[in-house]
Amino acid sequence: MNADSHRARTALSVNLNKVALVRNTRHLGIPSVTRAATLCLQAGAAGITVHPRPDQRHIRPQDVFDLAALMRSWPDREFNIEGNPFHNLMEIARELVSRGLPLHQLTFVPDSEGQFTSDHGWRFPEDAQRLQPVVAQARALGARVSLFMDAEPDQMAAARAVGADRVELYTEPYAAAWPTADRATQLARFGAAGRAALAAGLGLNAGHDLNRDNLTDFLRAVPGVQEVSIGHALMADALELGYAATVADYRRCIDEAFAG
Repeated sequence: MNADSHRARTALSVNLNKVALVRNTRHLGIPSVTRAATLCLQAGAAGITVHPRPDQRHIRPQDVFDLAALMRSWPDREFNIEGNPFHNLMEIARELVSRGLPLHQLTFVPDSEGQFTSDHGWRFPEDAQRLQPVVAQARALGARVSLFMDAEPDQMAAARAVGADRVELYTEPYAAAWPTADRATQLARFGAAGRAALAAGLGLNAGHDLNRDNLTDFLRAVPGVQEVSIGHALMADALELGYAATVADYRRCIDEAFAG
């Protein structure tokens, strides 16, 4: 199996933050993030995502290095590291490269140090001047750069202008609207943002509160999504179904979006 076989359809990247969050409540080393990654990759996940925050409340720097070492055994899969490039992310990325460990994608997220969860994207032109040099630094390390963005079509060309390779659409507004009458409006909004990203020459990722209920509809409405990063909902499902069955069912959701 090669990398292109995973990208023919939308790739599923499993976010392991919540595995580390549970582990960190005790000092026993369980559940293991590397074991979770292995089981998800064995089940067909196309990649692993982590977000090492400065407060280390879930993923810690050593987890990043351990997972990168694990990814050497999965050369057709990808390792996506999220975070704010003005906090600890670039330091971790440079250390990965110095150790000769895999570094595939850096997703830049504009969160504050104590933020509960990511809840907004970068803004242009406000963030352009400070983003451009760190995007260049990340690409010099050999990483693809994705910018976490709100679904605003008029922002996409500016993201490309600072050197980004992709954008990750922040999908919580869609997820919140999915069971309501506003779903169609949000799908149209995200579809327009996706088309604008593609027109600007950007690759397209998506993530935040996507789940087994809303994923298929999203992928049918938004063209060209190359990767979805899913953590909280996927781990909640895995508590009931197990990692392998959960990954398989998310892959089914993706397959249904492309059926016909």
